[in-house]
Amino acid sequence: NGTGSVATTPDIADLVFGVVMQGQTARAALTANATEARKIVAALRAAGIAQKDIQTQQASLEPRYTEGDRAITGYTASTQVSVVLRDLARAAATIDAAVSAGANTVLGPMLRRSNADDLYRDALRAAVADARTKARLLAEASNVTLGAVTNVVESGATPVADERAAARGADAPSIEPGTQHVQAFVTVTFAIR
Repeated sequence: NGTGSVATTPDIADLVFGVVMQGQTARAALTANATEARKIVAALRAAGIAQKDIQTQQASLEPRYTEGDRAITGYTASTQVSVVLRDLARAAATIDAAVSAGANTVLGPMLRRSNADDLYRDALRAAVADARTKARLLAEASNVTLGAVTNVVESGATPVADERAAARGADAPSIEPGTQHVQAFVTVTFAIR
C-alpha cells in the first residue's frame, strides 16, 4: 500500500446565500422570495461575480401550521444561491453585498483548489513511489528480489483541510485559506523473484 500527499493552499471558495420569506398565501411567499433572490443575484453581479459562477441551488415552499389544530397559517419560501468566489480577497465584500441585498443565511466557505485534478495526479505518483519504496524494503528484509508491477488499484482520494483556523472579525469575516492536503491511496502488487 502506498500513500501520497500534496500540500496546497486553496484558491477558490464556494459560498451559499439564502433568503427565506413568509407570506399569507403561497403566491405571496413565492413572490416576496423571488424578489429578494433577484436582488441578491443582482448585488453579486455588481460585486464582480461572473454569471457563470452564480447558480440557484434550491428553491422550496412549505406551509406553516398552527400548533394545535394543524391549520395552515401561511407559507415559507426559501431560495439558495451558490457562488464560486475566485478571488478570496473579495470574500468580505461579496458576503456584505449579498447580506445587504437581503440574504438572511450564509453558508461557507467551502475551500478548494482550482487545479485539484493536477494535484491529485501528483499525489497518485507519490503514492505509487511510496508503495514501491515499501515493497523494496520488504523484499530486502525477506531476501527476495522485487520484480515488475503486476497490479495497481487506486483506493480513493481525500482533500484534507489543515486544522489551523484563523480568528474571524465581527464586522466582516476574513477567509483564511490555510493548507489542504490532497491525498491518494494505492495498492500495488509486485512480482518477486
